[in-house]
Amino acid sequence: MKLSLLCFGAVLVVAVCFQERQCAVCSMGPEIVSRDDWGAREPLLRENMTNPVPFVVIHHSYMPDACYTQEGCIEAMQWMQDLHMINNSWNDIGYSFAAGGDNRVYVGRGWSSVGAHAPGYNNRSIGICVIGDWSDRLPAESQLQAVKQLINMGIRNGFIQENYKLIGHRQARDTECPGDALYSEIQTWSHWIEDPTLDIKSSLAKEGLQPDPREIQDTPEEHNAVKRQSKAIKL
Repeated sequence: MKLSLLCFGAVLVVAVCFQERQCAVCSMGPEIVSRDDWGAREPLLRENMTNPVPFVVIHHSYMPDACYTQEGCIEAMQWMQDLHMINNSWNDIGYSFAAGGDNRVYVGRGWSSVGAHAPGYNNRSIGICVIGDWSDRLPAESQLQAVKQLINMGIRNGFIQENYKLIGHRQARDTECPGDALYSEIQTWSHWIEDPTLDIKSSLAKEGLQPDPREIQDTPEEHNAVKRQSKAIKL
């Protein structure tokens, strides 16, 4: 009897330790690489965004492909910023953050700047790019874990609402992003929603607001450049 109780107690301790360890991993923050550390250009313009935001939008880069070293991921970040600023004439790299295969998170526009990654959501979301083409395969679990840790960090620090909604880029516009494999994966995450437009419309109506005209009119604004260019370059 005593032996059974001892065995049961040991199993219970192991189970509790495992759960605590899992929680600790989820609550840890990923290693963050600052704009200075990856050699970012200065933005042409910065527009403040109100936090906490109600949405997180997941992307893949498609090009460049996955990077697995800090040197490779820095090259990918610089390539994307050049593409967005020089080719697309945007103010900066479009994403808020990017997660590399080196399990680090690279700062794009950051927590509190309006992005250029998903029309209709740019001024109310954090856009996270998972560097690589995730059409036919998934990122490593550690890379996905870095994305989850980043989101949890945003919640803890008041940048993302606790009841945030998670969507893939293809739910905001006609695109294959974030790739079929990654999109299937994020649909299993607890905060993913199937129809974000319902939430957007009800939120705007409740606050007596109208959609940002830059996101719905055919003007040469940065946000609309996403509509015109992203189909060609598969952002």
